[in-house]
Amino acid sequence: MADVFVSYARSDKSRVAPLVAAIEAKGWSVWWDPEITPGQEFDDQIEAEIDAAKAVVVVWTPTSVASRWVRGEAREAAERGILVPVRFEQARLPMDVRAIHTTDLDDWHEDAATPCAQECLRALGAMIARTQISQSGKAGNGSAPSPSAKDSPSFTICVLPFTNMSGDSEQEYFSDGITEDIITDLSKISALAVSSRNSAFMYKDKHVDIQKVARELKVSHVLEGSVRKAGGRVRISAQLIDGASNNHVWAERYDRDSSDIFALQDEISQAIVKALRLRLLPEEKKAIERRGTNSVDAHDLYLMARQTYVTNQEADARSAQAIVRMCTRATEIDPRYAQAWALMAMGYRSLRVLEVQADDGMAAAERALALDPDLAEAHAVKAQILLLVNGDTKAAATAVATALALDPESYEVNRAAGRLSYQLHQFEDAIRFYEKAVSLMEADLNSASMLISSYTALGNAAGTRKAAELTFKRAEAVLARDQNNSGVIGYSAYALATLGEGERAKSRMSRALLIDTDNFNMRYNFACALSAQLKDKNAALDMLSPMFETITETFLPYAKADPDFDFLRDDPRFKAMVTAAEARLAAKGVAASKTD
Repeated sequence: MADVFVSYARSDKSRVAPLVAAIEAKGWSVWWDPEITPGQEFDDQIEAEIDAAKAVVVVWTPTSVASRWVRGEAREAAERGILVPVRFEQARLPMDVRAIHTTDLDDWHEDAATPCAQECLRALGAMIARTQISQSGKAGNGSAPSPSAKDSPSFTICVLPFTNMSGDSEQEYFSDGITEDIITDLSKISALAVSSRNSAFMYKDKHVDIQKVARELKVSHVLEGSVRKAGGRVRISAQLIDGASNNHVWAERYDRDSSDIFALQDEISQAIVKALRLRLLPEEKKAIERRGTNSVDAHDLYLMARQTYVTNQEADARSAQAIVRMCTRATEIDPRYAQAWALMAMGYRSLRVLEVQADDGMAAAERALALDPDLAEAHAVKAQILLLVNGDTKAAATAVATALALDPESYEVNRAAGRLSYQLHQFEDAIRFYEKAVSLMEADLNSASMLISSYTALGNAAGTRKAAELTFKRAEAVLARDQNNSGVIGYSAYALATLGEGERAKSRMSRALLIDTDNFNMRYNFACALSAQLKDKNAALDMLSPMFETITETFLPYAKADPDFDFLRDDPRFKAMVTAAEARLAAKGVAASKTD
């Protein structure tokens, strides 16, 4: 079996041969099968070679993109996370792999020293090294290898949100954080399949029938528990229940000093493994015990910041400022806490887009990456900064591709990939990533509303309605607790307009504007609804007018390209707003340069 599998169209053989030679010159073995005649889509030999390869190089050309064999091999490699694509003649890439960074080799001239060839070989070397580390971890130390991605795990489990028993709603972040940490820890065990956070948190604050949960989520076991934190002590009760019989498989209560929280979480994960009679591999045990910080205080601050991030909506300045403050303190306690640096960058990015402050978060993102180059969320926020602040779509695409390769299941990564695809008007891709994001985070209203716009841009009425129903349902859940949340009212009005309830939508807009007249994000959503869904041009332009008087240089390009404003694009008022905003920002830039 070879290190590298090369997928290509037969007619491109002469073009591929020099590339194979360059790869082999680096010392890697290559399987490119110049003799085989394709039969079925994946014959046994091809599948075996792809499964064994440490990297798959797909050579895209105008010919190969039309080949169902090449496209199928590319999908297989992308699913395994080992795809390294290259391209000739600016071939139009298949939609399902378009977000993965692709190296253009038109200028390589069969010379491995050219920059584009070096870029390809570096990417290939990084992929081979990462795969080798992963494979050695699974099969090393004399242990039996863990099940492959195609093997079914021994058990499936849902970790229900642990109940906050502290008598203080402000401690909710801690119980939710404990739940997320346990989900993450159990997900590292190869013999377990764990339901996503979003699936589990659907049952938050609800009285549940365990057997019904097991049936609905198709899991064999359910873990439920409670957390009480007070006076420097933490008490956690947990029980593992068989979903079919409703019998307790394991139960325990822990009463510890809060400084022991990491050890306590490790004990719970290992107790579940023992109760299910699973074998915890050495590398899995190490993975569970490996955390971003050893400081309980820094971790606690990070959990608070994370809760603020997932429960608040886009462009909320107060929330972003709180995230920055908490993460700053966390990194003061532990300067090597990469996750806290990445989350801090997300807060800074929001504040920069709103022009609340100049720091765009890139320094924090780069600090996170220096500490942990494999932190997918750090690559994701870097992509958003490059896209929304710098307008650099090419660099953003590279960062997104890296993030997707590292963790395609990350909420932040899919959000970043969705935003990039949307801004590039690649709406099919945007839908795929935003659908993934909303499935991973039950509190995400922004991605749900972006789905409305993406489906609308494609003329997909059924998809548009489904996305609007989801957005409205999530907005109503928030408004039931906080009826004056103007940002959420904005999302709900957009959803109502999409669902054909224009008068109801306008009524909500009027009420929200009385509560929070200057909320930029809310007004923007209202304008989108009035333009794209209600087709009320004058009302949309009236809503946009005060916004364009203060719109930032980072947000203006986004607004100009937003498909929700296609209905307004040729209107003289809209053109005048854009021209005036551009002139104001240009004058501001000139004035700033004179003072430097």
